[in-house]
Amino acid sequence: MLKQGIGAAVPPFRVMDVVRRANQRALTQPRGAPRILRMEVGQPATGLPAGAARAAATALSAGDPMGYTEALGRAALRERIAAHISDWYGVAIPTARIAITNGASGAFPLAFLSALHPGDTIALAAPYYPPYVNIATALGLKTQLLVCGPETGFQPSTAMLQALDPQPDALLVASPANPTGSMLAPDDLAALAIYCDGAGIRLISDEIYHGLTYGKPAASAAQFSDSAIVINSFSKYFSMTGWRVGWMVLPEDLVRLTERLSQNFFICAPHVSQVAAEAAFDCHEELQANRARYEAARRILLTGLPAAGFKNFSPPDGAFYVYLDTANHAPDSATFCDRLLDEAGIAATTGLDFDPIHGGNFFRLSYCAPLADIEEAISRLQKLER
Repeated sequence: MLKQGIGAAVPPFRVMDVVRRANQRALTQPRGAPRILRMEVGQPATGLPAGAARAAATALSAGDPMGYTEALGRAALRERIAAHISDWYGVAIPTARIAITNGASGAFPLAFLSALHPGDTIALAAPYYPPYVNIATALGLKTQLLVCGPETGFQPSTAMLQALDPQPDALLVASPANPTGSMLAPDDLAALAIYCDGAGIRLISDEIYHGLTYGKPAASAAQFSDSAIVINSFSKYFSMTGWRVGWMVLPEDLVRLTERLSQNFFICAPHVSQVAAEAAFDCHEELQANRARYEAARRILLTGLPAAGFKNFSPPDGAFYVYLDTANHAPDSATFCDRLLDEAGIAATTGLDFDPIHGGNFFRLSYCAPLADIEEAISRLQKLER
């Protein structure tokens, strides 16, 4: 029998299994049954910004062949990203240090391969976004989980990092984070960056949910460290999930190495997506209106969830997720998510996707769905038998 490859060690991304099951249920349920409420994935319901759509349509109608771009991306888009970073964070990043990627998902293997070697260790907070660990596993890297709960704000600290022996080769942070919506205060991110620089630990900062915060300031690792790798994307704030375009801010010593990897792995991000992404920076008013919708959905959940029996949770600071304890509703979160879909028609994600240690006690709801769906979800949750 032929053997399987190293990818056999990678577990499923369970939320995508939920997507498949919810799709199947929506197709087979009886006529007149309540509509399935899709709260399992972080896909904005708002769609491509109008200005970005026009830019893509104009380029296509003009006969642009949309061929390969440079592996690091179109110069015009990289320049717009540099201007965006200067505007939002007050830090000047040379365009040469910016790389365009196939979404943030395409950036993580580039970051890991450019900065680490097989057998190296990445420390990260649990709960976490599953592909962090799954991609690292596929590449022969090790992960070290820093157990973080409501008492730590679901974020790691410098003290946690200092306590590790041996020290990791990299630290991966996410602020705002998936699945909790938690954030690192700017001073705490600065402290982690300073510590990592001094200890020879490569800091990798996932900033994909920047722009979607609700009262707390967001800081970029690029403000505090020239050796950090920053990863961002047009998927969330810019509402361009299916267009698969993201970016990295790279240390100077990793630019050419990342370019070589990108040339061989991906050639380039989709040309038409890069055109649309550049135009998305001019859609500020529409994007801020989207953020206001998420904030309104957050308010509905914070008010309605306690009445549905979910009283002990940390209000999310950013992104569009809330991470909830299932203790009063089911023996484990996988069972509860099955109940939610079968009995209430709500698709949600078990915490086992995000945390192998304590995830059986939690589940995640995404609130980037239409506001009417959020209100209906609260109504159904309140009627769910406990």
